Amino acid sequence: MQFFVSVNYDMKDYLPKDSPSTEAMDVMEEEFEGAVPNTDVMMQDVTIQEALAFKEELSAIDGVSDVTWLDDAVDMKTPIEMIDEETVETYYKDGNALFSFSIRDGDEVEITDEIYELIGEDNAMIGEALNTATQQKMAFSETMFAASLLVPVIIIILILSTTSWLEPVFFLTAIGVSVLINLGTNIFLGEISFVTQSVAPILQLAVSLDYAIFLLHSFQDYRDEGIEPKEAMRLAMKRSFPAIIASASTTFFGFIALTFMNFEIGSDLGLNLVKGIVLSFISVIIFLPALTLMFYKWIDKTQHKPIIPKFKNVGKYVMKWKVPVVILVALLIVPTFMAQSKTSFIYGIGEQPEDTRAGSDEKEIESIFGKNTQIVLLVPKGDVAKEAKLVQDLDEVSDVKHALAYVTTVSAAIPEEYLEEDVTEQFYSDHYSRVILTTDEEAEGDNAFSIIEEVQENAENYYGDDYYTLGESVTLYDMKNVVQKDNKLVNILTVVTIALVLLVTFKSISFPVLLLLTIQSSVWINLSVPYFTNSSLVFVGYLIVSTVQLAATVDYAILLTVEYRENRKKMHALPAIKQTLDEKLFAIIISASILSSVGFILWITSTNPVVSSIGLLLGRGALLAFTMVVLLLPAMLVMLDKLIDKTSWKANFYRGEKEEN
Repeated sequence: MQFFVSVNYDMKDYLPKDSPSTEAMDVMEEEFEGAVPNTDVMMQDVTIQEALAFKEELSAIDGVSDVTWLDDAVDMKTPIEMIDEETVETYYKDGNALFSFSIRDGDEVEITDEIYELIGEDNAMIGEALNTATQQKMAFSETMFAASLLVPVIIIILILSTTSWLEPVFFLTAIGVSVLINLGTNIFLGEISFVTQSVAPILQLAVSLDYAIFLLHSFQDYRDEGIEPKEAMRLAMKRSFPAIIASASTTFFGFIALTFMNFEIGSDLGLNLVKGIVLSFISVIIFLPALTLMFYKWIDKTQHKPIIPKFKNVGKYVMKWKVPVVILVALLIVPTFMAQSKTSFIYGIGEQPEDTRAGSDEKEIESIFGKNTQIVLLVPKGDVAKEAKLVQDLDEVSDVKHALAYVTTVSAAIPEEYLEEDVTEQFYSDHYSRVILTTDEEAEGDNAFSIIEEVQENAENYYGDDYYTLGESVTLYDMKNVVQKDNKLVNILTVVTIALVLLVTFKSISFPVLLLLTIQSSVWINLSVPYFTNSSLVFVGYLIVSTVQLAATVDYAILLTVEYRENRKKMHALPAIKQTLDEKLFAIIISASILSSVGFILWITSTNPVVSSIGLLLGRGALLAFTMVVLLLPAMLVMLDKLIDKTSWKANFYRGEKEEN
C-alpha cells in the first residue's frame, strides 16, 4: 500500500489553518483567478518584441498562469528610454528579460519539465515551484540510495556485535516488517510530508533495532547456560521486557511531543514515528520470538567466534577521568545552552546546491537582476486615492524595487468601468485591490522579515486590520512565528514525559534528573555547534532533532543505569560502575554507531536541506550522547552515590565493607 500513499512537498500546507498567510491565500483564491507568482524565468539576448512573443508561448503552457513582464508595469507604446529606468531594469536589463509567473500546485514536475524544454539549456529558471519539483524528483531516489548504503552498514555493525552470521538478518527482519507495515498504514492518513517519507522509515529502523538486540542477546545468554530454546525464549522475554518497555516508552513519549506542534510537519512526522515505535515493539515481542524459535537451528549452524573481543578494564580507565569530565561539562553547559538559543535559523529549504541546474540558474539570474522576492498585498477596494497614497508609501520602503498596482499601471484618474475586464482583473476583484511588490531581498532572514513588518504596518495605517499579505517570504515569516512557539512547548513536553517514564522505571528522583541532564547537555552541545561555526540551521531540523535526540539516545543511559543499579546492590559504587562499563559499553557502542550512521548517511545523501540538516544533527547528536553516557553519567553516579541512595525508593544499595579498588 505504501506506493499509493501521496507525498506533500509543499511546506506552506503544514501551517495552521488560522495563520495569516493561509487565510490570505484562501481570500485570494476566492477573489482572484490568478495566484501568487512562484517562479521566474530569464531569457538571454532577446529584444522586447522577442520577449513579448516568448511571454505568449509561456502563457500557453497548461498550468502556467499570471505571467508578468514589463508590459504589465508600463505602457509599451511609450519609448523605453522615457520609462523609469529602475522599473525597466526590474524586468529587462542588458538584453535579458525576466518573467514572473505562477505554476499550478500539484503539477510542478510536469510543468517545470515543459518550461525547461521551451527555454533550453542557455536560459534560467528559479522559484518556489521549481524547488518543490526538484525535491519531488530527488526524494524517492535519495531515500533508496540512503537505504542501500545504510542496510549494509547496519549489517556490518551487527555482524561485529554477534556470534552468528545469520543473527543480523533476524534483527533486520523483525524491524523491517514493522517499518513496511508502518509505511503501508500511512494510506489511512491520506498523505504524508516529504520529511516523513525521507526520515521516518530510516529513523524507525535505527531507534527500534535495540529492542531486537536486547531480546536475542538475552535468548543467547540463556541458551549458553544449556536451557532448551523454548524456555530460554520465555526467560529472555521476561528479562528483557523491562528494558524494552522503558526504551520504547521514552522514545514513544518523545515522539508524542512532536504531535503537539502547530506546524504540522512535526505532528505528521511524530504520528508516523509513534506508530512505528508501537509496531516495532509488537514485532519484537510477538513476531521475533516466533521467528527465532522456528529457525534457531540456522543461528546455531552459522556461529562464529566473536570478531571484537570483550572490553576489559575500560571502567578502570574511564573512572580516572571522572573529576576532569564533570568540571569540563560544568564549564561547557552554560555557554552551549546560551549559544544554541542564539543560532540563526532558516525556515524554508534554503538555497539549491550550486552543482545543480537550479543552483547555477539561481546564481545566473541574481548576477543580472539581483534578488526578486514578491509580496502580494490585498486591501479593500473602493478608495482609489487612499490606495494611491499607500502604494506611494510602499514604494518608499527600503529594498522594495517596484510596486505593481492599478494606480501605477493604469492610473488613479481612470475609472475601472472604462476599461476592459482583462486589463483590470489582475488588480481588482469584487471586494479587493491587489498590489504586487517586488523586493531585492532573500525570501527569508532578518531583512526580509522586517520588510514584511513594514509593509504590514503601512497597510494597517490605512486599513486597520482589514488587509492580507501573502507570498513565499510571508509564509516563511508565519512559519517562523509558529515554530518558535512550538519549540518551547515540544521541548517542555519531551522532558516532562520522559522524566515521568524514568521516574516510574527507577522509582527515584535523582536517577531521572541525572539521565536527563546527561542527554540534554549533549543536545545543547550539538545544537550550539552552528552558532560557534557561524552557520545557519534549518529550524524544522533543529526542532525535530532537539526532541528525537533526547528520546532516542536516553536509551543508552537507561541501559547503563539499569545494569549499574543491579551491580550496586552487590558492591560499592566504584567497582559497580567499573563492572557496568566493562559489561555494557559494547552494547551502547553498537546502538550509538547505528543511530549515528543513519544520521550521517542522511546528511551525505540528501540534497534537501531539511532532511540533510536532520541527518547531520542526528549523527553528531548520537556520538555526543554516547560520549556523555560513557564519561559523564558514570562520574555523576559515583560522585552522587549518597544522594541517589537517599532519593531512591528501596534502593537496597550494598553497604558492606569497602575494598581497595
